[in-house]
Amino acid sequence: MTEHNIRLTASEMGFLWTQYENDTLTRCVLKYFKNKCEDKEILPIIEYSLDVTEKNIQELTGIFTNEKIPIPVGFTDEDVNINAPKLFTDIFKLYFLQNLAIIAMAGAGVAIGVSSREDVSKFFQKTLEEAKTLHDMCRKVNLSKGTYIRPPYISNPDKVHFVSKQRFLFDFFGKRKRPLTAIEITHLFINIQTNSMGKAMMMAFAQVCKGEDVKEFFIEGKGIANKHLKKFSSFLADGDLPAPMSWDSHVLDSTVAPFSDKLMMFLTTAMIATGIGNYGTAAGTCERMDLSATYTRLSAEITLYAEDGANIMIRHAWLEEPPQADDRQALIKQPK
Repeated sequence: MTEHNIRLTASEMGFLWTQYENDTLTRCVLKYFKNKCEDKEILPIIEYSLDVTEKNIQELTGIFTNEKIPIPVGFTDEDVNINAPKLFTDIFKLYFLQNLAIIAMAGAGVAIGVSSREDVSKFFQKTLEEAKTLHDMCRKVNLSKGTYIRPPYISNPDKVHFVSKQRFLFDFFGKRKRPLTAIEITHLFINIQTNSMGKAMMMAFAQVCKGEDVKEFFIEGKGIANKHLKKFSSFLADGDLPAPMSWDSHVLDSTVAPFSDKLMMFLTTAMIATGIGNYGTAAGTCERMDLSATYTRLSAEITLYAEDGANIMIRHAWLEEPPQADDRQALIKQPK
C-alpha cells in the first residue's frame, strides 16, 4: 500500500493553532475554577472539562511535533494563580462553561468542514462531541438548580402568513414597528447573554489586573457592553418581552488576580471576536432593517475596541503570531 505524506492545509494549520492557544488558556482558567469550586454538582463538570483540555493539548502537541511545526507558547502555569481568592461564584463558572461549549461547538463545526486530513477531521469531530457533552452537562445542572436562562416565549402561530408589504423590512421611521420574529428574538437573546457575561468578566478583570492601560481597556469595555445590553434589551422591552438577567452580582470583591494580564486580555479579545461574529450573523438574518442597521453600527464600534486591545497586546509582546503564508517578496530580496 502506498503511503502519502499529506501536508496540513492552511485551514487545518490555522484551526489547530487556534485550538492550542484556546486550550492552554482554558486549562489555566479551569485549574483556578477547580481549586475554588465548592459546589458538588459543578465540580465534576469543571473536572471533565479540564481532563478534555489536557488530552487535547497532548494530541495537538503530537501533531505539531510530527509536522515539525513549532509548538505555540500559548499559556502556562505562570499565567494562573490557583490560590487567588474566589473572584466568581460557582454559578458563574457553570454559565462560563456553558458559553464555552457553545463557542467550541461552532468552531469545531467550521473546522470539520475545512479539514481534509483524516487525523485532523477526527480530532475536531471528537472536539465537537466533547463540547456537546459539556453543554448537556451544564444544561442539566442549570435546570436542576433553577438557574437555566430560557429565551422568551411567544404564542404559536394560528396559520401560515406571507409578507404582503415592504414595511415588513424597511419601516425605519414608522411609529409602530412590526413585532419581532422568533429569529430576531433569538439573536437579541444571544447577544444580551454574551454582553452580560462580557460585562461581568471585564468588571472582574478591572478589579484585579495590574497594568494601568489594561485596566482602562477593561473599564471602557464594560461601558461598551453595558450600552449594547441596554440597546438590545430595549428592542425586547418594546415588544413586551423579558430580557435575561445580569451577571454582575456573580462577581465577588477580590482584588487579587487569578490570571495574568496577558491571559485576561487574550480572553477578552477572543470574546470580542465571538461578539463580532454574532453581530454579523444577526445582521444577516434579521428581517427588520432597523435591527440589522443597529448590529452593523455596534459591530463597527467593537471592532475599533478590539483594535485597541490588539495594540495593548502588541505593546506588551503578548500577541503570538499565527502561521502565515510565505512572504515571496521578502524571499526574493534575501541576499544569496
